[in-house]
Amino acid sequence: MPEMSEDDLAAVSQLRSSTMRLARRLRHQRVEESLSPTEMGVLGTLARCGKATPGELARREHVQPPSMTRIIAMLEEKGLVRREPHPDDRRQVVVSSTEQAEAILTESRRRRNAWLAELAEGLSKEEWALIRAAAPALSRLAHL
Repeated sequence: MPEMSEDDLAAVSQLRSSTMRLARRLRHQRVEESLSPTEMGVLGTLARCGKATPGELARREHVQPPSMTRIIAMLEEKGLVRREPHPDDRRQVVVSSTEQAEAILTESRRRRNAWLAELAEGLSKEEWALIRAAAPALSRLAHL
């Protein structure tokens, strides 16, 4: 990508600021107050990716393995994950989410979607069309 213009740099700054604020506000739309954002992130990763070893979860969530071990223990104590022997390596375990965790995630997504849809009602038709058109690019940007 070529060097950014002043307008591009201003747009980057506005995008950063607005996405951070929106993410913060979305985090407040929680179903289960006893779960930290990191714990919810682990449950979300398990829902998206399926069973994983603690090491895989640590890499995906960008935390150190000892921290992930503690997070898994707390989630297991709350009945939200289960550990099972690894099918190929007896030294490891795989972690999976429980039905209770899946129910929490489903309700959390429902609540956050409803909150965001309510906010979107305050936009003009033109603004909403821009958001809809930008959604795929924002999703791609989030996963780069």
